[in-house]
Amino acid sequence: MSEFADIDAEANLAQNLAGPLEKLLTRQWQEPVAISGLRRLTGGAAAQTWFFNASSARGLQALIFRRGHDASQFGGALTKSDEAMVISAAVAAGVAAPEVIAQLCPEDGLGEGFIMRHIEGETLPQKILKDPRYGPAREQMAGQCGDILAAIHAVALSSLGGLKRALAVDQIAFYRQAYDGYRQSLPVFEYAFRWLAEHIPNCAEETLVHGDFRNGNLMVGEDGIRAVLDWELSHIGDPMEDLGWLCVNSWRFGRIDKPVGGFGDRESLYQAYTQASGRQVNNDAVKFWELFGVLKWGVICLYQCDMHLSGRERSLERVAIGRRVSECELDILDLLRGK
Repeated sequence: MSEFADIDAEANLAQNLAGPLEKLLTRQWQEPVAISGLRRLTGGAAAQTWFFNASSARGLQALIFRRGHDASQFGGALTKSDEAMVISAAVAAGVAAPEVIAQLCPEDGLGEGFIMRHIEGETLPQKILKDPRYGPAREQMAGQCGDILAAIHAVALSSLGGLKRALAVDQIAFYRQAYDGYRQSLPVFEYAFRWLAEHIPNCAEETLVHGDFRNGNLMVGEDGIRAVLDWELSHIGDPMEDLGWLCVNSWRFGRIDKPVGGFGDRESLYQAYTQASGRQVNNDAVKFWELFGVLKWGVICLYQCDMHLSGRERSLERVAIGRRVSECELDILDLLRGK
């Protein structure tokens, strides 16, 4: 398909979405709503993200439409309705995240998804890490991450009805099964699976785990982190998992000297987290989850590539992500050698 054909297809899709979205919001707000500026945002291989303006008697509101890819979603991801439920519980508990204002139902004809408020800011890691405008924000983001993770881990489990529980043993089994399905024998991955199975840390307390808390899923302004996005891998589990995932080398985007998202140090993260949560950071557990995170990302890279190569969804973005499997192999070896 040519670039022009892609543009035409995107425009036709936007045109088809606008009418149903207007009807949905008109029903939700009980007043006429007109939509403008509907456009798909880049990023996010597992879900579509659309920006648009909604005009009504309430005024002009900037909104985001999150739409699942249905059958093409990775097996470990929540449905969009479950993701909306988790975000709403987190926002109600005081976590910085976009407010969900409407969920889709089958009669909307839009598939699965939800509408949330747009929050102004930057999510592109390279801009966050390099643009001088975000220099003051970078100085405080490791500590902010500690505070925000403490708030996420304090969300009452009673408000997360039905959210799946996934401890280390469950996740190792899940990603092992997924890995076996791609029929690619990678010695480094094989060894990592065995190492993880032999070093599972004790989980002293189960909490809500974001599951994808990292640079790239943080909405950042010049004043620091404004919101946490992309909750589709949320589950109940070991809170140390989020700290380990945040430190995975892939999420440092080349700034390997800054283990926390490429912008901060572990001491600032751990100190803020301990102070805000009253929970001591278990260094061995964080190391375990960091290694698990690299392996998990490697398996997801295999999945993204398989989606393209199998022809289920031809996508330059998916196949480009698949190329990163080799980076994960190197990161696993470095972690096992104590680097």
